[in-house]
Amino acid sequence: MSTPIHRTSPRQSAAILTAAQQRREGSRTGGTSARSTEHALLAMQSRAGNRATTAAVQRARDTARDTARDPARDPASGPSRDTERDSAAENGGASAGAKSAGAKKNYRDRIAALLDRFKKNLEPIDTFIKGFQTPTNAAFTQQAAVSANEGLKHSTAASGTSAASGNLLTEAAGTVVSGMDAYKNMKDAKKHETGANHHTAKKKARTKGADAVVGAANSGSYSAAIAKEVTKVQKAANAAVASEASGIASASIGAIKGMRSAFRVGGAATKYRQIKKLGDPHVVQAGSLARLNESREQAGWAAAEAYVALDAYWAHDGPERLELVSEAIDAAWEAMGEARDAAETLQHAEQDVEKLSTVQGYAKKKQLTKMGKETVSGGGESTKAAAGIVTAVAAGTVGLASNPVGWGLAGAGAGLVLGVTLYKALRAATKRYEEVHHPERWAAKGETPAEAASRKESLQHALKFWKKVSKGERQAMAREIYALAAGPDISGSGGTTAEMRESARSLLIALKSGPAKHKLEPEAWAETLNDPAKTGGWIAEIAEQLASG
Repeated sequence: MSTPIHRTSPRQSAAILTAAQQRREGSRTGGTSARSTEHALLAMQSRAGNRATTAAVQRARDTARDTARDPARDPASGPSRDTERDSAAENGGASAGAKSAGAKKNYRDRIAALLDRFKKNLEPIDTFIKGFQTPTNAAFTQQAAVSANEGLKHSTAASGTSAASGNLLTEAAGTVVSGMDAYKNMKDAKKHETGANHHTAKKKARTKGADAVVGAANSGSYSAAIAKEVTKVQKAANAAVASEASGIASASIGAIKGMRSAFRVGGAATKYRQIKKLGDPHVVQAGSLARLNESREQAGWAAAEAYVALDAYWAHDGPERLELVSEAIDAAWEAMGEARDAAETLQHAEQDVEKLSTVQGYAKKKQLTKMGKETVSGGGESTKAAAGIVTAVAAGTVGLASNPVGWGLAGAGAGLVLGVTLYKALRAATKRYEEVHHPERWAAKGETPAEAASRKESLQHALKFWKKVSKGERQAMAREIYALAAGPDISGSGGTTAEMRESARSLLIALKSGPAKHKLEPEAWAETLNDPAKTGGWIAEIAEQLASG
């Protein structure tokens, strides 16, 4: 088989000639446009000069005649001073109103940020109190009751007062922050009536609202705990009543938190089942890949046949030889292009299958992890609730006053909750470390990653527990899911096959980001996926749904 002949395409030459002609025409048009603009400016200057001359003559004539008419009210000289003052007052009022609203919003955001930072700074202390100080106090309280040691009773009561005060301070700050976040997200949900931004804001408003309610109730429980410990310090006669009330409040809050964890486990389990129903992408897309592979093979055979025909025409003797060879070259070139496109389409589809398999596996892992954390945390809260019940019963029953069950349950519950808290803190610190030490790991496609920080700087960043991870694995997976589900108008998504796009959108529905959740019809929902202006909202929505149940 002979070597293909490479020649300059006449279409390319025509395109070059056309471009050159367009540039010449553009130059002529630009010159005409420039001259037109110059004439327009001269005409405007002429009109402005005529108006200025007329106004000057009118003012001189009015001054000479010494009329009572105020020249500032002359229509030729523009609006009156009163009108200007009124307009300035109105504009100033509107501007002042806008500035006032902006200042209020900025002031509110600053307060929320300061309170959030204050709460997160208190959380390590709060964790120590819940995980160590409170169970230890319960143990010493039990020992003091058994040994009738009044000094130890007084010391444990004082320590309990400080512990409950620390818990109350942290919980109160968190309650205020949650309430402000809920209000802000409610406004955002009303602003965005439909779509990903609406659903994300609505979900956050509901979650933060529940956090605020639970936080307020928990603050009441800590207030009761403070009252209980204070009565012990003062050796008040109503110490038993205060202890009983504190135990009931603690049991109620523990039960509420345990039920909330159970609902979260149920939500994560539902998502996990829905994702699992989608099946393995390698199996689901096997038929589509087979058809693409068949198209690639057919395109390859067509290209081979075109080259065989080219060889035949090249060896042909006759006056039409050059024309036949030229047509054969065009046919071979076109067949090679089709074969190349078919091969690229198949390769892109195979890569998309791998991506979809990865993100589905990640989504299932996230839901399993959430179920595990919420189960352990809910178990700890339920155990603490049982400890509160034992405390309440012991306070009203002399025979149970020295029963070790109460502090044993309190210690077990605190240990479970502490374990989950430490796990979350360690995971977050690891992600913050990787975020700055390996910025290229989860960088967006086509984005130049930031310069990697040193080990010391990365460790310092990892210890900033008040900062959230903004460039981690979850955000990267959200971008991958969106790229697979987005429409052809989104950069990087044009080569995705219809079957692959449908599977990715089924994953979005399983993650509770479907049309019904966004209050949209399926067609309108699909249009939002194909809208570049909504890309950021979609990625934030998917990242949020991956983390929640």
